[in-house]
Amino acid sequence: LTGETLSLADLPYLADIATMANLLGELGVTVEMNGDAPGGHLGRVFDLTAGVPVDKTAPYELVRRMRASVLVLGPLLARWGEARVSLPGGCAIGTRPVDLHLDGLRSLGAEIELEEGYIHARAPSGGLTGGHILFPSVSVGATENVLMAAVLAKGETQIANAAREPEVADLARCLVAMGAGIDGIGTDTLSIQGTSQLHGASYRVIPDRIEAGTYAVAVAITGGDLVLDGADFDTLDALADILGRCGAEIGKIDGGVQVRRGNGAMRGVDVMTEPFPGFPPD
Repeated sequence: LTGETLSLADLPYLADIATMANLLGELGVTVEMNGDAPGGHLGRVFDLTAGVPVDKTAPYELVRRMRASVLVLGPLLARWGEARVSLPGGCAIGTRPVDLHLDGLRSLGAEIELEEGYIHARAPSGGLTGGHILFPSVSVGATENVLMAAVLAKGETQIANAAREPEVADLARCLVAMGAGIDGIGTDTLSIQGTSQLHGASYRVIPDRIEAGTYAVAVAITGGDLVLDGADFDTLDALADILGRCGAEIGKIDGGVQVRRGNGAMRGVDVMTEPFPGFPPD
């Protein structure tokens, strides 16, 4: 979304991060890993500088490895006026269509064709234009894709029934740090005032609440006592409620979260997964 350098701190060194870095490299982004994050954190720092892409195509070979690769669609379309991105082809839990992504981008003026397994999107000659998008169902990916496209669209865009997940809010705060105008962060209605260009920034991504929750559940299973250093308790409300009802103890401490097994026997409870702030499906 910018030709200047975006520095992201606390990135986990995972296969998905490597896959995304490789995809961005294919699209003309220079990616440099500059060691560990400051302050004793174990995450890495990535400096990303997006030059002019030789090819605006995200190939199937890379997109098939990670469905989130479809998120390059909105930024390529908004900044360069065109994008050609492979359809994800489903994932381990079944086929998940991207129709909400495409409908949202069409609301900004994009012309989209599906051809030979690829999404070919084009912006009109004057660029994308702000619009009103009402998602019929909550979609994290579609909210993120449309949000990233809208920050470089002309005029104002409103996204209704937007996903409220902390990761969406974190993306929005990163875009604001880059010069975007976004109101309603953390709510189900996002208002974006488009701008002609964004600038570089330094930004620390939030702790992974799914990883934190996984360790918390492991503590409850084993009867352990664990401090999750750096975890954000405010993103774990639904999990904390369930663990408390099961008989575990979880609470906010200075700099993190502490989890321990309670004194009594663990109890079985029913869990309904829901979009944030409900219990996360992951």
